[in-house]
Amino acid sequence: MNKLDAKKRIEELNKILLEASEAYYNEDREIMSNFEYDKLYDELKELEDKFDIHMSNSLTQNVGYTAAEFLPKVRHEKPMLSLDKTKDRGVLRDFIGDRDGVLSYKLDGLTIVLTYENGKFKSGVTRGNGEIGEDISNNIPAFTNVPLKISYKGHLILRGEAIITYSDFKKINDEMNDGLEKYKNPRNLCSGSVRQLDPNITKKRNVKLVIFSLVEIGSDKKTKEEEKINATYVNQLDFLDDLGFETVLHKLVNKDNIAETIDWYAKDVVTNDYPSDGLVLMFNDIKYGLSLGNTSKFPRNALAFKWQDETAETILRDIEWSPSRTGLINPVAIFDTVELEGTNVSRASLHNISIMEELKLGIGDKIKVFKANMIIPQVEENLTKSNSFKIPNTCPVCGSKTIVKNNDGVKTLFCENPNCAIKNIKGFENFVSRNCMNIDGISIATIESFIELGFIKEYADLYKLEKYKDQIVNIDGFGEKSYNNIIDAINKSRDTECYRVINSLGILGIGTANAKILAKHFGDDIEKLRKADENELTGINEIGPILAKSIRDYFTDKKNIKIVDDLLSELNIKKSKKIGDLKLEGMTFVITGSLENYENRDELVKVIEDNGGKTASSVSKNTNYLINNDVNSNSSKNKKAKELNIPIINEDDFAKLLK
Repeated sequence: MNKLDAKKRIEELNKILLEASEAYYNEDREIMSNFEYDKLYDELKELEDKFDIHMSNSLTQNVGYTAAEFLPKVRHEKPMLSLDKTKDRGVLRDFIGDRDGVLSYKLDGLTIVLTYENGKFKSGVTRGNGEIGEDISNNIPAFTNVPLKISYKGHLILRGEAIITYSDFKKINDEMNDGLEKYKNPRNLCSGSVRQLDPNITKKRNVKLVIFSLVEIGSDKKTKEEEKINATYVNQLDFLDDLGFETVLHKLVNKDNIAETIDWYAKDVVTNDYPSDGLVLMFNDIKYGLSLGNTSKFPRNALAFKWQDETAETILRDIEWSPSRTGLINPVAIFDTVELEGTNVSRASLHNISIMEELKLGIGDKIKVFKANMIIPQVEENLTKSNSFKIPNTCPVCGSKTIVKNNDGVKTLFCENPNCAIKNIKGFENFVSRNCMNIDGISIATIESFIELGFIKEYADLYKLEKYKDQIVNIDGFGEKSYNNIIDAINKSRDTECYRVINSLGILGIGTANAKILAKHFGDDIEKLRKADENELTGINEIGPILAKSIRDYFTDKKNIKIVDDLLSELNIKKSKKIGDLKLEGMTFVITGSLENYENRDELVKVIEDNGGKTASSVSKNTNYLINNDVNSNSSKNKKAKELNIPIINEDDFAKLLK
């Protein structure tokens, strides 16, 4: 390749990578896999170095994303550089040499810079492009764990990573109806949640901030205490811990124990609730680290370690097209089973048609698969690249014609038939689910059979199945016992709570959390909700204009009016307890470990919420009680509770609280 060809390829790579970076960081969507992005980035850097061509707009010369237009822009007092990275453990050992280092998680979220003055929170700014970020100060109080007042009264600047935990991410997705596309990963959801004009969105999504760096403390003339804090990285983190900040999990290492410490992290990351895409190694001696200076892009006092994902080669046997109630048809790769990170894997989401086109997939191709960040199965590379995959022309459920939609460069497949059976099936599946009407024993297969046989067309029909007893008991796989179990479960669900009814209707954008908010606001009176206009609805916290319109559209649709009328005639909606009767009002609980008196964690959460309490996924100073039957365990949550003097109680102690 000559220099002219190299320049053309560099310009092409920059264009592709900048589009992908803009989509990922600013628009919270993914148009190519991480593997493909890294491969193109490495090619770009290699060409630039080889031919000495460095464009001003190249991603190798710039760091971070461009600040979005709708948030005020702020210049950082101190520019933020990216970290150089490696996947080689030996490089980490050589980097630390004979000095002490600190090894911590490299959290996968959105970097935030906080400033405090006179013991009070002053501002919060996103990383942006490293020099200019976005002012999100209004959203910081909505984070779950950021202190707004601290005991230190001097000037303080620190950096942290805004994250949404895997458990909260799953809960948010689980509480969404199929009417909205599920979020792809915690990082994208967090980025969108933090960079909002409305702090209520941030609050609702349980965004946390984990501090990883103290940037500046005090004035130029440091006190002895400030000098001591600034002497080592561990001292800085301990100081921030004492102020009430949650700091990144970290361990002191040297050349002798760094290998075993990396092994410890490799095991811990599999079950750790905090999204992480690697580790960071920093010299513990702050003065020494700063004396090393920077390259044009990287500081020399720290190095990032990216997990070397375990990969396996396998054969792509099929592409399954999975329809949802929204009409979106998702592609899923089916391949010969391989073992990754100790588990058997045979399926991986392909996300959308655009990613399939990039991979040039075809049935029978040899592919490489891995678990992204050691957790989520992904197709990394296609070694065959036959590019022979076919986009189905018809919906695999109803046979109606499909269409390909192109939304800002991302191609997706849709079935637009409003009467597609899967939409009805998924609606009933949602209706009978645990967080809705909680009707045990009715599977998707059962729902499908009942729909095909004409037994059920709308939700109220489930409560009239007794007239089809003779036919049901003669269905393959059924019998008198199965029939009785289903009828008992259906009749049990007649006495229910208002939020369950709201959640079961499948209103676009309304999941469990919002259903509870609506039920509480309208005093468990669904008729008041049905009559509420958009102005009243938008006056409710967490209900914005889009959700308000969705609610009004649902309850003014003639078909839905009949569905709700028929359903309400079959139900007895119980009133919630009044505030004075709520024994756990104002209390926040964290649950960990196995349970003995409750079938599962959801059942215990329901008891807490029914009695006015709240639950959280991690222990903080706002926690009132940690529930753990193993009170003396050395779990991280127990340790945190003891540090904060938060009572650790077992189920028997909890029962006493209720009495």
